[in-house]
Amino acid sequence: MTARKSRSDRRIDLIEAARRAIVRHGIDGVHLAHVAEEAGLTSGAVLYHYPDLSELLVEAHHASVERFYEHRMRQISTISDPARKLVTTIRSGLPTGPLDPDVRLLNELGGAAGRNRIYGLLLTTLFDRQVSMYQAILDTGQALGVFDLTAESLTISRNLVALEDAYGYRITARHPLIGPEEAAELILDYARTATGCDLFH
Repeated sequence: MTARKSRSDRRIDLIEAARRAIVRHGIDGVHLAHVAEEAGLTSGAVLYHYPDLSELLVEAHHASVERFYEHRMRQISTISDPARKLVTTIRSGLPTGPLDPDVRLLNELGGAAGRNRIYGLLLTTLFDRQVSMYQAILDTGQALGVFDLTAESLTISRNLVALEDAYGYRITARHPLIGPEEAAELILDYARTATGCDLFH
């Protein structure tokens, strides 16, 4: 006999179902029935846990932001060399391909940020956290003599995150000449100039 899921487990499942529904239908096109279909539940069962669909969609976006950021932090947590850490960070910020669900969902969030204050706050907070992540790497590298920064670390960090966002969007939009490897090299080209350091994949 299958054990019944707790209320918190069911809500986690619904958040994941909402994430999939947003990727499939877009933030402006997703409806209650789409989430229910992804979750394998009735619409009424979804409403039992989330009477307001917009609350569920916000939680789905928040979960995606946290997953994306925490994944990046885990990727670099055991790397001590600033140059290798910077290269790994750059690569971790790009989608794996046009169908990368996490980055596609972040793109949906970006498209809705201008119309929804909460989505805008989520995206701004993610941007600032990623800037801080880069800034810590750059400051450490400069202190150790690995980097010779051509500008303030804050400026370089903001540019790096902006480049990630721009090229990430091109990848998910299926630009014929810009895939993950090409995008990483383009960002690394800027990073080499900004840090005075040879940075290789």
